[in-house]
Amino acid sequence: MRLLPCADSGLLVELDDLDAVLALYDDLEEDPPEGIVDMVPAAKSLLLTIDPEEGDVEQLSRAVSRRSVGRHVRAATGEVEIPVVYDGDDLAVVARLTGLDERGVIEAHTGQEWTVAFCGFAPGFGYLVGGDDRLRVPRRDDPRTRVPAGSVALGGEFASVYPRSSPGGWQLIGRTSLEMWDIERDPPALLVPGHRVRFVEAS
Repeated sequence: MRLLPCADSGLLVELDDLDAVLALYDDLEEDPPEGIVDMVPAAKSLLLTIDPEEGDVEQLSRAVSRRSVGRHVRAATGEVEIPVVYDGDDLAVVARLTGLDERGVIEAHTGQEWTVAFCGFAPGFGYLVGGDDRLRVPRRDDPRTRVPAGSVALGGEFASVYPRSSPGGWQLIGRTSLEMWDIERDPPALLVPGHRVRFVEAS
């Protein structure tokens, strides 16, 4: 664990891997040190923000350094079901890369529970991790200049849904009509760290 102060109200905690990040995130969410107002997980780090009137970075550093970082085991508190039409432009490519046929890719994608590890890239873009290593595929060599909103995709060890039309290099396997980001919703993001996700095949 490496602790790096960020100005007078932030602390960046660098960790070995995503599992350690999720474990520390869960621990701090369950029993937060005094003054924490926000936590932002990433692949190998956790950014903590405090209210300077309630705590300070040095005090927070001491509190975090005393935490034991184990493995991510706590059950997530929310569950989201995402209906997917599996007709993505890269479905056949993913089938070839994984050694599965297209039906096998769909069954592997829907047959496991995913967890939102962290969010980034764009508002509402959640990085989902699961337990089926067969679906680990490389990102495209030639990223698209425009990926439609609602596209369901795979990239490396992650799955996600594009919340809006944007450039992107992930492998597209399907699409959903659910809105991933809506500023009128509380919270605006449908996918937030810690939530469980189930993909369900839709006609």
